[in-house]
Amino acid sequence: MPKSTQYQSRESDKNGLIAWSEEENQIWSELYARQISLVEERACQEYLDGLSLLKLSEDRIPQLPDINRVLIDKTGWQTAEVPALINFGEFFRLLANKQFPVATFIRTREEFDYLQEPDIFHEVFGHCPLLTNPAFAHFTHTYGKLGLAASKEDRVYLARLYWFTVEFGLVRAKGGDGDLKIYGGGILSSPGETLYALDSDIPVRKPLTAIDALRTPYRIDIMQPLYYILPEFDHLFELAETDIMALVQKAKKLGLFSPLFPPKEKKAS
Repeated sequence: MPKSTQYQSRESDKNGLIAWSEEENQIWSELYARQISLVEERACQEYLDGLSLLKLSEDRIPQLPDINRVLIDKTGWQTAEVPALINFGEFFRLLANKQFPVATFIRTREEFDYLQEPDIFHEVFGHCPLLTNPAFAHFTHTYGKLGLAASKEDRVYLARLYWFTVEFGLVRAKGGDGDLKIYGGGILSSPGETLYALDSDIPVRKPLTAIDALRTPYRIDIMQPLYYILPEFDHLFELAETDIMALVQKAKKLGLFSPLFPPKEKKAS
């Protein structure tokens, strides 16, 4: 996540509603139209089921209270309005309390195709549908509780597990030997990565083991060189029930894998 941002989150009224501008709603509409046709064939069924439950508006930015009513009913989760950037501590605190942080701003046209900080399209379209799923909800809640109690050093390792599952995870369709599908919100909210993750022969795709994910470096500003694959979606529940912090300690002893990407170029001063 970038350390600074040009964006300012919008504040809701006493009813939790935000008066989005016509231009902001138009940007949502164009993002939605572009992405929905891609994910219908590539997203996992659990995501598509959640999308159907949420009934997200196609032509205007959804209001969070409408999303909350569905999430609370299905899994006990809800969204939480946050500034454009929050720290790790606040992020874990919210997840530990079954509140998914949603920054209430939407990208500008200048960053229509890519922005580093998560906006409301990324959070709502990319992540919220799966929060209707019990396995995903349980994993995310467990992750939040672990992160809240973890040291600063251990949180960096936990971030890698989140990155390669919740943000950029792939999964086998039901049966364990089915087609590859997407469940990571970082992929599902990006048209370029949605195509690249499944169709390109450039990235490496490997079965997920938690210890490997904890040891794998990543960069947020490039197409991912590596995707980890869940054997089936409900494996997230099993993963949540493992001793993840023991795996973190093991990962620290083993050390990180060599990056599959070049170092980020430093900006000239």
